[in-house]
Amino acid sequence: MATPGQWVEGARPRTLPAAVAPVLVGTGAAAAADGAHLGKALLALVVALALQIGVNYANDYSDGIRGTDEHRVGPFRLVGSGAARPAAVKAAALWSFAAAGVSGAALVAWSGHWWLFAVGALAIAAAWFYTGGRNPYGYRGLGEISVFVFFGLVAVAGTTYVQADELTWTSLVSAVAIGCLACALLLVNNIRDIGTDTESGKRTLAVTLGEQRSRMLYVLLMTAPFLIVAALAVTGRPWGALTLLCAPLAVVTALPVVRRATGRDLIPVLKRTGMTELAFAVLLTVGLAVG
Repeated sequence: MATPGQWVEGARPRTLPAAVAPVLVGTGAAAAADGAHLGKALLALVVALALQIGVNYANDYSDGIRGTDEHRVGPFRLVGSGAARPAAVKAAALWSFAAAGVSGAALVAWSGHWWLFAVGALAIAAAWFYTGGRNPYGYRGLGEISVFVFFGLVAVAGTTYVQADELTWTSLVSAVAIGCLACALLLVNNIRDIGTDTESGKRTLAVTLGEQRSRMLYVLLMTAPFLIVAALAVTGRPWGALTLLCAPLAVVTALPVVRRATGRDLIPVLKRTGMTELAFAVLLTVGLAVG
């Protein structure tokens, strides 16, 4: 039976900045539109965190029962390691999705935008079918696209919308920047696993592109947000340039990828990529709110 510490590790804390960052930035964009609401922001954060934890447990379960995780060199896996029964991990995923659904329903009811129920249902379905079901789209190189949409565009713009009752240009541009960093987080994870994923038949984007092009794409995804925010600063949100303060962190984070680090040497890069996204989000949120 898995220990509480193993369950926490199985939730993959290193990936949680991908849930926190878009809510922060969406709230900052709402503040820029004079519409920020702390209660709604906190509820949106609960939804995002529950979804992220749910997809992590669902991924652990689905990859585990397929045998994909048997020789993985990445972070601890509950099913693949044999620490927890597949049924228990599946239940943890479903309970997480239920928490996201209940919190999301409360947020929709509070905001009065009932059509967002459909968006929430799509987000939960995307989380499950990433590696779940008969034809998981994560095994066909579509994982990064889903992350960009749901942990970038939808999460940032949706957080702004439920607070400010409008979609702003600032929110949409910021969503693209956060989506790029969320994609980088998934991509570096998949670069690390190219060898084992190829052997198990898991065709991630990294497997499809190959190692060299995947590393180039990672650097692009880590660079693009700073260029996007620089453009945002020039066009009316000058305080968004605060994000440049974390550019050195992004450079240090990307160096092992550029220097062709492999296997376990890429595990710290996953954590630092998440920290880069979180630092970028905090600085952008402050910049948008102050501006």
